[in-house]
Amino acid sequence: MERVREGLVPAYLLLCLILGGASAAGLWANMLLQLLAIPIILWSLLSRPETPLSPPARRLLLLAWLAVALVAVQLIPLPPFLWTLFPGRGAIVDGYTLLGLDLPWLPISLAPYDTVSSALWLLPSLAVLLGMLRLGFGRSGLAWSIAVVAALSLPLGLLQVTAGSFFYIYEISDFGLYTGLFANAAHLALLLLVAVPLLVALYLSAASQQETEGDIYRRKLLVLLALLAVVAGLILSASLIALALLVPVLIASIAMFRRRKRRISRIWALALGLLALLYVGVVSFTSFQNAYIWEEAVAGPNSRHGAVGTSIGAAVDFQPLGSGIGTFADVYRRYEEAGAVDRIYLNHVHNDYVELLLEMGLPGLALIVAFLLWWVRRTHAIWLSNESGPLQRAATIASAAILVQSAVGYPLRTAALSAVFAACCALMARPRVRKEEPRRRDEGKRSRKARHLSAG
Repeated sequence: MERVREGLVPAYLLLCLILGGASAAGLWANMLLQLLAIPIILWSLLSRPETPLSPPARRLLLLAWLAVALVAVQLIPLPPFLWTLFPGRGAIVDGYTLLGLDLPWLPISLAPYDTVSSALWLLPSLAVLLGMLRLGFGRSGLAWSIAVVAALSLPLGLLQVTAGSFFYIYEISDFGLYTGLFANAAHLALLLLVAVPLLVALYLSAASQQETEGDIYRRKLLVLLALLAVVAGLILSASLIALALLVPVLIASIAMFRRRKRRISRIWALALGLLALLYVGVVSFTSFQNAYIWEEAVAGPNSRHGAVGTSIGAAVDFQPLGSGIGTFADVYRRYEEAGAVDRIYLNHVHNDYVELLLEMGLPGLALIVAFLLWWVRRTHAIWLSNESGPLQRAATIASAAILVQSAVGYPLRTAALSAVFAACCALMARPRVRKEEPRRRDEGKRSRKARHLSAG
């Protein structure tokens, strides 16, 4: 049973990586992942944790439950005198008045069914988070699951680019690009980026295993081959955002080698900070922001810059409570220019923070800020503590890449990447468990001899 507990979450994460690479295009696969998440969540809640939860883990779970509660609150029906006071509801009132109907009880969400549907997407990441914190897990198993899927995506991506659409997994995909098990090329590139620090952590952890020198050498060789495959996949990908992030991720991964013996100097910390600021400027104000045509990205009706500005304007109109989870596409159609609409439409704003501000309002913004504060404190503690291991530091780098890319995309809308992000957060929340090393035979003999010594 203990092996089942430890292997359950890595196996489920591996399944998320294989089946959860799309949002709208992977309806049946995501439904299966959501159904499988329910028993994992229930088992996690009903079982006693193998070790007491640390304060950071309890705070992280509190934030997760607050997010679930916020979604539930958006579905509570409210009397007309109350919901009509909320901004953005004037069109609904006018519609009922025009039809001559009495105002019904309605929830905060403008589309309750879409909110329920979107809430179900939280199940895989919640299952991974609860499972890792309460059921126990093998840290290296989680890292290997991500690394193996990322490395195997390289041959599949080459077949997709060279052999045509037959090798694409989903009907709605970035055809002609390197997507692997994902529908979106940028999401695969992000998974490859996340795998880099995790592979470095596996390499650093190999020497600490109780194995022979030959086993350690073979393990390190396997990790290096996987790392080369991942970097090659990043170079072949069409995601300029991931390529721009590759430099700071590599520098942070190299810093893991230096951190084995001593703390990172301020020079290294300053270099990483400057690279992060440089990245924000590059992806926000240059052609790196869009992997396609820069003119369309700035001026087109479906551009990311234009969409973000339009979405911010919509979000302001729906404050302080937002329009409800899953309502972005419907709300955005009210604000986009009718004359510029063509056959291409936006289902996400390519900025998770702005979209959540629109849908969840100021309470959602407060949750985001609270989580970011938690993440900064944990990252600071992990990198300064000698008790933290390579995988915990790798989790900070991987989660940082996902958080940054969420400002120019929507990676957390897929079950695969949201599960990876939850796994990284769980690694950051749990303290490192050190196993006692077995005593050598000669040490045992010396200790037994010492019992018969006496001072004369």
